[in-house]
Amino acid sequence: MASSQVRLRILPGVRCLADKMVQVKVEGLSPHKAVVLCSKVVDDRGIVFKATAQYRADQLGHVDVWKAASLGGSYTGVEPMGLFWSMAPETPHNKLMKKTVESPLQVEISALNGEDGQVLASEINHREFMTEGMKRIPVKEGRLRGVLFVPPGQGPFPGIVDLYTFAGALSEPRASLLASKGFIVLALAYKGYKDLPQNPDHLDLEYFEEGVEYLRSQPQFAGPGVGVISICHSGGLALAMASFLDHISATVCVNGCTANVGIPLRYKDMLIPALEIIPENIRLTESGLLFVRDALPDPEQHKQSLLPIERATCQFLFAASEADCNWRSTFYARQAESILKRHNKDSCSLALYSKAGHFIEFPYMPNCPSSVHAAVGKVVFFGGEAKAHSEAQLDLWERVQSFFKSHLRSPSTKSKL
Repeated sequence: MASSQVRLRILPGVRCLADKMVQVKVEGLSPHKAVVLCSKVVDDRGIVFKATAQYRADQLGHVDVWKAASLGGSYTGVEPMGLFWSMAPETPHNKLMKKTVESPLQVEISALNGEDGQVLASEINHREFMTEGMKRIPVKEGRLRGVLFVPPGQGPFPGIVDLYTFAGALSEPRASLLASKGFIVLALAYKGYKDLPQNPDHLDLEYFEEGVEYLRSQPQFAGPGVGVISICHSGGLALAMASFLDHISATVCVNGCTANVGIPLRYKDMLIPALEIIPENIRLTESGLLFVRDALPDPEQHKQSLLPIERATCQFLFAASEADCNWRSTFYARQAESILKRHNKDSCSLALYSKAGHFIEFPYMPNCPSSVHAAVGKVVFFGGEAKAHSEAQLDLWERVQSFFKSHLRSPSTKSKL
């Protein structure tokens, strides 16, 4: 079989937004020929991620990943985007990192002879983060550091503050993809970015208040209120913003905690201490990874660190994974719902996922079952199953957009969303 006869196609085209599906087809194979499809991407740190899947061509010599079942490899069965969500790092214990959005994720898809491994055909899927006409504006206003994403067009657009994990720095992909859906989004760093300290002795909630006001001051901002999206450690910051700050209308907390954790949080003359860990509750897994899920006590038994979300006037969406081994995310989500109900507030919805891992992000990103924990400094088991994690990401991504569109509406934006 001459490899020049074989063609690999990515449809509808080799370029797409990073949250979109593509269809991988191979043509020109011998009928019923065994073929291995491989995916490969190199992240912003140079870490290589790969997946493989074994297929058999049909009687016409075709493989259509949307219709054909993988017979083995990184996944089995009919999985249209399996070559993307099942990728794993060649160097263990790494999370796929895409910090900036000015270049796409370039995923190389190859078709290999199932017998000798010869490369028959390959193509690159350029998975973009910015739509044509979108503005990416670095923010250095007073002490604020971050990036503002403005959709194309005149607006006005509903606004979101995007906060990332305890590792700090800045992550732009989620913010830019939300901007592609018609939101003006401020990706706001709060430690370890530019001249922000890597290890501050406390965080200042007034900094986040300044971020809200900066977003509200933009001429393309629709108002009246702002949305906040968070994950992991920043979940507590989002809850603090909702509890104490004005103009917060909708808050998404992904696998967060109901208490302040990690670093004391100051607001004006008030200091909220970090919930202290219980060291004896940290143990090793059989594979030698740290298991930290149970390291924090019940926040309701430590009221000084519990965030007073009953003060909030916004709507909440809590997303949590049963298999999250960073901490007890579903316990915290249900606790938040209980607190709000006890205060006669019907302002909370839950999205619970039984087998997803800790880092629920935009669709088709691979699960990270283990990596170095920013707060611990060692490799930690984060949990999750790859397929279930992907399904959770797909579901939550749609929920988040609907949630913000519902609760950030104003008379001037209803017709635009």
